[in-house]
Amino acid sequence: MNTTRTAIVAGAGIGGLSTAIALRRVGVDVRVYERAPEIRAAGSGLSVMSNAIAALDSLGIDLGLEKRGRAMEKYLVKDRKGRLIREFPFPEIVERLGVPCVCISRADLLAALQEEAEGIPIVVDSPLERFEVEGGRVRAHFRGGGEAEADLLVGADGFNSAVRRQIVGPGEPAHDSGYIVWLGITDYEHPRFPPGSVVHFWGDGMRFGLVDIGHGRLYWWGTKNMPEERSTTWDGSKADILRAYSGWPDEVREAIRVTPPSDILSVTSRDRPFLEGWGQGPVTLLGDAAHPMLTSLGQGSAMAIEDAVVLAWHLERQPDVARALRSYEKARAERTRSIVEATRSISDFEQSEGPLRRRIRDGYFRLMSHAALVGKLEPALTFPGPDPYGTVATVRGEG
Repeated sequence: MNTTRTAIVAGAGIGGLSTAIALRRVGVDVRVYERAPEIRAAGSGLSVMSNAIAALDSLGIDLGLEKRGRAMEKYLVKDRKGRLIREFPFPEIVERLGVPCVCISRADLLAALQEEAEGIPIVVDSPLERFEVEGGRVRAHFRGGGEAEADLLVGADGFNSAVRRQIVGPGEPAHDSGYIVWLGITDYEHPRFPPGSVVHFWGDGMRFGLVDIGHGRLYWWGTKNMPEERSTTWDGSKADILRAYSGWPDEVREAIRVTPPSDILSVTSRDRPFLEGWGQGPVTLLGDAAHPMLTSLGQGSAMAIEDAVVLAWHLERQPDVARALRSYEKARAERTRSIVEATRSISDFEQSEGPLRRRIRDGYFRLMSHAALVGKLEPALTFPGPDPYGTVATVRGEG
């Protein structure tokens, strides 16, 4: 292990902090630079899936997420009238894997990561603008004139990554999901919402999700098909959202009713065409900067965490930084591509609009065999290990 290696991580979100923690575990001296004035999560939640927790465990990292959030115990999909379409076998899969899925607020997950990252320098209000490579090392330039030099740079700076933009070039297309997303977190209790549950409701070009994130709190999300020009400029109110879900089950409408308007967010959901080359020399990408995806599989944060662990593993075993980064990228390409593509396909299918498409969607999941459904869900929930294709032995990168 080379304890003298240094790394710059651009971005102090889930991917960036996970990377810093993982790299420190393998002896890399890490410094994190965040564009925002403070590390703060928007008022939304997520699921830290079993594969992400297993990846962290492979480096001996335990964030104690079950104490901060709530382990998923039941996953139901219903129609807009509250009739059961299918109970998904997540608990069965999780029990077999021996690793939980934890539903949690972004703020609580970031707090857990910050606690684990204690002692790692994190410089806020420092947007990375460009980098340059010379003599096998990389120098990062930040807005305001600051500079930093290291053996490697990891772009974990999100969907609009400055590191990616320099690698790919300006004007890279984004792919809109075709719908708006409303998000909220609130204190919540309802007789038709069992603790430990995730319940999705599917309507006509609309969905709604109720997610228990522990301690009496609910994370909810709603979607509605909408052209990009409308979703990106949407300025409606809480009353407008309630009207959109008129006639839906009371547990859906109650979640909206009890959420203060200031705690409701509206966002657009986008991904990008899969990127074949994530880096050059001592520079690479990670998480949303490398492979942004839609949210239907709940794997965005999990893929970033997996990336961080796999990156650390390759750097620990490969003495040449550029070769380590290329082997990391090769090890991650097939898995992340499959998740990006599956998420887009499932998102389009779940947002089905029109009577015929809606009946096909609901019937498909009602009639699918148990074994087939498990076969679709389990691979994503299973961490494949840091080097599934033997890339440390086979990749020849830049010297």
